[in-house]
Amino acid sequence: MTFIFWALLAYVLGSIPFGLVIAKSACGIDPRKDGSRNTGATNVARLCGMKYGIATLACDLLKGLLPVVFAASWLESPFALSLVALAAILGHVFSCFMGFKGGKAVATTVGAFLGLAFWPALICIVLCLLMVWLTGHVSMGSLTFALSLPVLMLLSGNFAFIPVAVVVMLVLFWRHRENIRRLARGEENPWLKKG
Repeated sequence: MTFIFWALLAYVLGSIPFGLVIAKSACGIDPRKDGSRNTGATNVARLCGMKYGIATLACDLLKGLLPVVFAASWLESPFALSLVALAAILGHVFSCFMGFKGGKAVATTVGAFLGLAFWPALICIVLCLLMVWLTGHVSMGSLTFALSLPVLMLLSGNFAFIPVAVVVMLVLFWRHRENIRRLARGEENPWLKKG
């Protein structure tokens, strides 16, 4: 019962579309219909300004982090805790408040794994930011984060988290499939202008 409670709570919290709420209240824009048509921090920042993008990033990160942090005091199984993290991530991707549609869940994944395995997740974040700096593409950073996640869980000995890390990697690649196609065609809009 305890696991079910935390998993459901994590899913509902993960489902809250903070990007949509912030963009609509701040600048009257529905990010699902403008820009990249995504409710994530990058699109909100492009449409409404950096401070609103940062606010979206913080909220999406916290909705992954908080359920894991609180559930850790109640759940003895590391694998069960990782499933709570997965519930929050899937809540963002399949939001019950948006007809089971949602965002790409990168920030929520970052928050969830910071709660599960702080230092390995932090290394993944550094690799992500380095890739964004090198390529100018946030999507490249996100894909790097996704790829490095199961690898860092393995190298750090967090074996119980590897199954969920692999699932999340696949989900993030699936959610970035259009970005991958644009990158392959050289049509992906850069966040940072290189050169």
